[in-house]
Amino acid sequence: MHDMSLVEAIAETVPYAKPITPDHHRSGFSAKLSTAKSENSIFFNDYQPLSVIEPWMQLLASYYPTHVRLLNIGTSYEGRKIPAMRLGVHPTNNERPLGPRKTIVISGGLHAREWISTSTVNYVAFSLITSYGKSATINSLLEQFDWVFIPTLNPDGYVFTWETDRLWRKNRQPTNLRFCNGLDLDRSFGFHWDGEMTKGNPCSESFAGENPFEAVEAKAFSNWAKNETQGNNTEFIALLDLHSYSQQVLYPYSFSCENDPPSLENLEELALGLAKAMRLSHGGQVYKATSACEGNVAIVNGKKNKTILPRLEAGGGSLLDWFYNELSVKYAFQIKLRDTGNYGFLLPKENIVPTGKEVLEAIQYLGRFLTGSVGLEENHTSAPQKTNAAQESPATDLAKTEAKNAGQSSANANDEEDSQQQLFELRRRRR
Repeated sequence: MHDMSLVEAIAETVPYAKPITPDHHRSGFSAKLSTAKSENSIFFNDYQPLSVIEPWMQLLASYYPTHVRLLNIGTSYEGRKIPAMRLGVHPTNNERPLGPRKTIVISGGLHAREWISTSTVNYVAFSLITSYGKSATINSLLEQFDWVFIPTLNPDGYVFTWETDRLWRKNRQPTNLRFCNGLDLDRSFGFHWDGEMTKGNPCSESFAGENPFEAVEAKAFSNWAKNETQGNNTEFIALLDLHSYSQQVLYPYSFSCENDPPSLENLEELALGLAKAMRLSHGGQVYKATSACEGNVAIVNGKKNKTILPRLEAGGGSLLDWFYNELSVKYAFQIKLRDTGNYGFLLPKENIVPTGKEVLEAIQYLGRFLTGSVGLEENHTSAPQKTNAAQESPATDLAKTEAKNAGQSSANANDEEDSQQQLFELRRRRR
């Protein structure tokens, strides 16, 4: 790293590293652990290019070897690594045999121009890494689960947005049209792949290629995930695939609204909980929960005003559907981050930390849900049992319990009412 500004930026993100100047080289690192927080790190004051993100990840892994290690998901078309970090602490217990490690995947950057998704993955990872040993909640999350953070599944496209075209969406793989490169990674997976929709039109932003898994990065990710389950003692239990924009929590299926996923009730329950957790975070925004097949149908601003958005993302061959169906991951979600269209993909950097805080709250809620602290208490390995729509939902019970225990004000009563209305609307659509 010859650029001193890069050295300084990375050094400032490490809680126990002193700022480095031309006269203060590597010997300036201190062994004293400070209490630096993510929002105070200059790394999150702006969006960062891949050339900064990768050294930053390497530095975190070297300073926190007890619970962080680097991964390489695969290689992109242009030969770049797809970097990732695995977080987790494995308590030893010789009297209890080790089973498959329950693992949660947090991914971003599937579409190159969605910079906020990449920054948010990094923010949440950094928050968990630096909070271990200081927070009982974070300690529990890292001891009970492994967390795989993938800042960008599309490194070639991400670099291209920094160097050439800020609004580039696809990867950089050549097609049969010399002047229209790139495949849409979120249309390249093999489950209900519908490449016929864009076949012969490589210039389309949703071009799926000529065959499933033709996109190099999608194939690399699928190979890595299968190898983890088959040969690395891993059990994937949840996926949060971060995107922008529209502020929605989406669950399977994306390919069609005619088919309900087997664990629909559970997906609805958790989606509403994630949306509520983000909304109740400090300065949090309103997120709506719905099926991914409906895409960006509507964003509700208050009880009377609605902002209607076009249906942009729904379709077959999505990472969401493939992970849920092919790997039997019970809790798979696509979260569309800020905002609702004012800035869209060009979200100002001032939103990096607030968005990260929202998703960090969602991550902690997810952990509590999976351990049975909130939401449905059930055997997560068993097939879900659908409930009658007329019965009161677990989301309602949860909201009532939270309001009673915390002595919530009328404002939180409104939150409970909104959650009930959302769940009622989801079930009304199914009927």
